[in-house]
Amino acid sequence: MNGKPKGSDAAGKSASKGADLAPGLYVTATPIGNASDITLRALRILQDCDLIAAEDTRVTGKLLGMHGISAPLTAYNDHNAARERPKLIARLRQGARVALVSDAGTPLISDPGFKLVREAIQEGLPVHAIPGASAVMTALALAGLPTDRFLFAGFLPVRSGERKTVLGELKHVRATLVFFESAQRLGDSLADMAEVFGIRTAAVTRELTKLHEEVRRGLLTDLAAHYGKSGAPKGEVTLIVSPPHEVEADMRRVDAALEKALEFMPLRAAVDLVAEMLEAPRRAVYERALAKKDDG
Repeated sequence: MNGKPKGSDAAGKSASKGADLAPGLYVTATPIGNASDITLRALRILQDCDLIAAEDTRVTGKLLGMHGISAPLTAYNDHNAARERPKLIARLRQGARVALVSDAGTPLISDPGFKLVREAIQEGLPVHAIPGASAVMTALALAGLPTDRFLFAGFLPVRSGERKTVLGELKHVRATLVFFESAQRLGDSLADMAEVFGIRTAAVTRELTKLHEEVRRGLLTDLAAHYGKSGAPKGEVTLIVSPPHEVEADMRRVDAALEKALEFMPLRAAVDLVAEMLEAPRRAVYERALAKKDDG
């Protein structure tokens, strides 16, 4: 016999669980699709925390089950945030380790988590960010559009008139725009964007990191026409729209170059030459060339 009481190993493991995890609120990113996209640090937080505040406990419960994690869960979402926030703050005051997670991705992006973080900060309680998967960052990485400056604009209004008003406010923002959009409204939203924004390139990303991930790139007009014809796609959509296109400011150069090229070249050859020379969207140059032919 080694003199250790029966069950002492289990008791020691229980006592050491989370021993090195400091008190505070842990804003913890979870996968947006592929379940493997969770960090080792996030797994440790979820394993060792005292409580997990989840947007949907059923969704988070499945994630925990995949990794063999057993931890207390409580719901914290748009519907109960006002009621549950004081309870979570009270736990934090007592020195608890609370992990905040959303159904997918990084919390606080289009969910009520920021109010909990704000209140914790106001009370001087520790807040820790555990980075990881994000639909916004993943879509930006795939879009092929400028990433040096971008604006996350969230979800657009459901009604077309209200949507166009919001788009009008964003029209002159000199940054790539990122939207979340319902698949059912995608075609209508793209059409409104094409009307309000004019010539812009964009990327429709859906089912990011999942088996049927898809990225469709092109002008807003072309994307609107595609989804208007094909109907709503399946899955969750993140939409990336370029900044006000340089070609809008340089149309006089495009027109001048086309006028010279069309004097001695066929229309398609002139379009190819001007589009490549000025790095302008070919579709936009083609439409200008057609207009010039019709005017002539």
